[in-house]
Amino acid sequence: MTFLKRYALPLACAMTALLAACSATKDERRVPTPLVEIKPVLNVEQAWKASVGKAGRYLFTPVAVGDMVFAAGANGTVAKIDAKTGLDVWRTKLKDDLSAGVGSDGNLTAVGGLKGSVYALGPDGKELWTAVAPGEIVSPPLVGNDLVIVRTIDGKVVAFNAQTGEQKWVFQVRAVPLNLRVAAGMTFAGNQAVLAGFPGGTFAAINLQTGDAYWQTPVSFPKGVTEVERINDVTGAPSLVGAQTCAVTFQGRIGCFDANSGRPVWEKAFSSDSGLAADDQAVAAGDDWSVVNAFRAADGVPLWKSDKLKNRQVSVPYILGRTVVVGDFEGYVHFLETSKGELVGRAKTDGSGISAAPVLAGDTLVVQTKDGGLFGFRPR
Repeated sequence: MTFLKRYALPLACAMTALLAACSATKDERRVPTPLVEIKPVLNVEQAWKASVGKAGRYLFTPVAVGDMVFAAGANGTVAKIDAKTGLDVWRTKLKDDLSAGVGSDGNLTAVGGLKGSVYALGPDGKELWTAVAPGEIVSPPLVGNDLVIVRTIDGKVVAFNAQTGEQKWVFQVRAVPLNLRVAAGMTFAGNQAVLAGFPGGTFAAINLQTGDAYWQTPVSFPKGVTEVERINDVTGAPSLVGAQTCAVTFQGRIGCFDANSGRPVWEKAFSSDSGLAADDQAVAAGDDWSVVNAFRAADGVPLWKSDKLKNRQVSVPYILGRTVVVGDFEGYVHFLETSKGELVGRAKTDGSGISAAPVLAGDTLVVQTKDGGLFGFRPR
């Protein structure tokens, strides 16, 4: 084959993903690093602003298809926006509150409801069908290859026929006692497989036709005595560049694998509660102190680390040309130069946090804030 329970709740204040909720515990080591003035090398122009409604306690990630961006909010709003102008192509208000969104291939758009409902919208934004997944959906659906694929909070991956909503298959790994409440994305590997990471540190390539695993491999293994210490979830969406796929875990490792076999190419001790980004030169990720790290994609050799955003709750990164882009808890968007990690640009949004990865729609970089703001930037 070849192709290109129970949740971690606020009682676990030791976990970085939940530090913001642990207001009663003050740790001086976790004080956000103040921003210092920089001399921007990169001019970042805000082109437009839109809104889709607040995220609440969920993570809403926009998705770009060509020059269009699709986004959703917890109040049931789903919108298709022209990234050139920031104007709506269509906007729909579903009757259900949403907990995950959005996935699209440009024609079919899917979002997840609070109780496992899956909503599919057509090219005009009108509802085509609904289905129900066996659990709460907190990750964005994946749409393509005639499928709508969703995953539940306990790690089940469920595929539906994109035209009818009929369930085709369910894939799951062994359940773990405790897992992070994070949006763990998925990535298509051509038209044969979907790549997904799971609670417990497992990484798999799943056959799109049958729902069976082509391969399963551990990114890392649980360690420690308590259930909190043993949380070891794959976070974010796996990357795929050529025939190499990369993933990262919380309290575990970061590494890259051969996408055809699952064989490890390189691995390093690391911990991230957000996720990573990769291109053919580098793999970038913020650790659980929000120290941004970059590794050489071919062999994992550390390239640099930057503590200038330490404890600022950096988002899932995005590699844009010669910069690594991250958002932070105050709604700033930061641009770090890929070869040395120097801050070369900064932009401000609405002051609310940015947790989701930015996306590129045409020549416009789009970020979504927790207050539901969508901002289109054009770095020059």
